[in-house]
Amino acid sequence: MYQQDEWDQALLRERVAEFRDQTRRFLAGQLSEDAYRPLRLMNGLYVQRHAPMLRVAIPYGALSSDQLRGLAHVADHHDRGYGHFTTRQNIQFNWLKLESVPDVLADLAEVGLHAIQTSGNCIRNVTTDPLAGLLPGKVDDPRPWCELIRQWATLNPEFTFLPRKFKIAVSGRSHDRAACRIHDLGLELRQDDQGGPGFRVWVGGGLGRDPHLAQCLREFLPADDLIDYLTAVLRVYNQAGRRDHLYKSRIKILVKSLGIDNFSERVEAAWKTIRETGSIPALAALERIKARFTTPEHDPSLADDQLDPVPTGAFARWLRLNTREHRVSGYRVVFILLKGLERAPGDLTAVEMRVLADLADQHGFGMLQTTHDQNLLLPHIPVRALHEVWQTLDILGLANPGIGTVNDVTACPGLDYCNLANAATLPLAQQIQQRFQDLDYLHDLGEVHLKISGCMNGCAHHHVADIGLLGVEKQGGSWFQLLLGGSAGTESRLGRVLGPALQAEQVPDAIETILAFYAARRLPEEPFAETVQRIGLKTFKETVYEKHDHSRRTSHHGSLAHSAG
Repeated sequence: MYQQDEWDQALLRERVAEFRDQTRRFLAGQLSEDAYRPLRLMNGLYVQRHAPMLRVAIPYGALSSDQLRGLAHVADHHDRGYGHFTTRQNIQFNWLKLESVPDVLADLAEVGLHAIQTSGNCIRNVTTDPLAGLLPGKVDDPRPWCELIRQWATLNPEFTFLPRKFKIAVSGRSHDRAACRIHDLGLELRQDDQGGPGFRVWVGGGLGRDPHLAQCLREFLPADDLIDYLTAVLRVYNQAGRRDHLYKSRIKILVKSLGIDNFSERVEAAWKTIRETGSIPALAALERIKARFTTPEHDPSLADDQLDPVPTGAFARWLRLNTREHRVSGYRVVFILLKGLERAPGDLTAVEMRVLADLADQHGFGMLQTTHDQNLLLPHIPVRALHEVWQTLDILGLANPGIGTVNDVTACPGLDYCNLANAATLPLAQQIQQRFQDLDYLHDLGEVHLKISGCMNGCAHHHVADIGLLGVEKQGGSWFQLLLGGSAGTESRLGRVLGPALQAEQVPDAIETILAFYAARRLPEEPFAETVQRIGLKTFKETVYEKHDHSRRTSHHGSLAHSAG
């Protein structure tokens, strides 16, 4: 994990002092709302439906136990006792008072956290694979590269006011678990024929009202050229991107309008100029950053540890679904599912934060990781400690063995908090979790990712879910459009609309029908998206709508097909 130095701390404290003065002047009437708005957005502060919301950056998802305790302090002293983890590996506080936000930022700065560039038209939090460097096989850790990009991007004066927000993801070499192709810029670690490090570069991805998968901009970029090349890409976007139309301002629209070849030519020309006038060697900078990363000292004597007695019951199910094999024998990776019948997806209380911080200190080198699915993980847990960890999580209500199943619902806050939302997502998420409680059935289905977005912005990434739900406002209530067959991994694809929007109370029935149809027709070990691709969306659609239309005719109850219109 990256250890900040005095320069990092000085930057955070100076930024807090600057924002404290800006907020004081705004509250005193010396700054207008229009003048204050871009200043607060650059510090992660939104005005939401009920109260100001602060989005706190967790760079590439890495979180120390002390930082988690710092977040618990904010939740207790400035919010309503909890925080909300997001799909961008960040955390949000939804019930702050505007006048207290500078104090919140000051408290966060003391544990190395901040909200710089978590909003606004700038380079946002860099994300990566939450399992980076943890699994067996060749270790390809993108986190030092993420830190290098973070340092280059933070308060970079050239890119402070871009045409629109800009998101970067970095992935390891074997599998893309960072969803590179739905980002403005995606970087996949690669090697050339001589074993030299580099990246495959993707550009122009993004979801929202006009979803696009990124296109390959460069098959191989030598690693030493990374900062120069990123500067070239951002410079082309900054100069050529549209600022006259909110919905046409993202880089995906620029790449589409120019064409990937034309865009590439512009980037290559800008890159040539940068190399001639002010090149920054990335590998030298990376070595300085790597020197500040700590590596856990795993105990080799644990290599032969076995669980004794053989796990059974709830503990065995939890082990099977919520832990993964570690690259170091004698350790496991432990996922913590932040979902449940009494919990909005991604929520964690201050009490729970402190207990998890203690668990990380006692058994996991004081390290935690956030994920893209609004969960947490403990990266380095000894096998001998697994039962104790499970017992503690079970007491907290955090031992639900559902990672990767339909019960692992990803959802934005929806109408409960967001000004932009068209539908209430959180009640629907809990209805779905209530419906699917048969753990054996969920295990037999395998991984099925379900994501719910409350509006077209797609904060829950519903476009790349196996089953995606998009909230729409209709007849004064919450309705949802269903999409099937999306994927954000190595074989990325956008989900396709199943049919007319359904009322919220009809959605659990529709999902149950979809899953039953999938279970009956999928091939052994076939992923959901591939089954949809093989069978065809039309067949799924006919099954869902015709089945419930038949139920309506025979039982006089409302039906999906009839009510959807």
